[in-house]
Amino acid sequence: MVPEAKLRETESGLVPEGEGWFVVNTREARWFEHAAFGRYSRFEGDARFPEFGINISVLEPGNASCMYHGENNQEDFLVLTGECLLLVEGKERPLKAWDFVHCPPWTEHVFVGAGSGPCLILSVGTRNEPDEVIYPVAEVAQRHGGSVERETKSAEEAYARFPKAVERRFREGDLPDW
Repeated sequence: MVPEAKLRETESGLVPEGEGWFVVNTREARWFEHAAFGRYSRFEGDARFPEFGINISVLEPGNASCMYHGENNQEDFLVLTGECLLLVEGKERPLKAWDFVHCPPWTEHVFVGAGSGPCLILSVGTRNEPDEVIYPVAEVAQRHGGSVERETKSAEEAYARFPKAVERRFREGDLPDW
């Protein structure tokens, strides 16, 4: 029998402790905010999910979700609300609510918030070792502030010029009411 993980209350929201199944409402989960890359919740505690990551992110118009990159495993995305640009393999593709994006291994990509309000994206991907990601220099992403200045396989190097994300509690307005 798989035990239920306890949810621990922190200053930035509920965090699962240890292994086991759990249920947490996104509005009650721990959130992060990054000056360049928007707001997100990963639903994880101190231990990361071992097989895949899942998060929900909120991008304001003009915010890139991360640095343009490719990984050795697939990633999948569902735009839940709003509009964004998918920068993929050197191309720009506008997306809207309910557009699904599948990125096979090594698909180079990043999302940028667009439109007149926030964009909400559900992201799922397998876990990678640090040397199994590449951050290429990409003109299409440079135009939107989502490209490295020099190609690297190091996440630490790719994000060195940015401050770290700050943990925080969910705030009204972070997620739309459906």
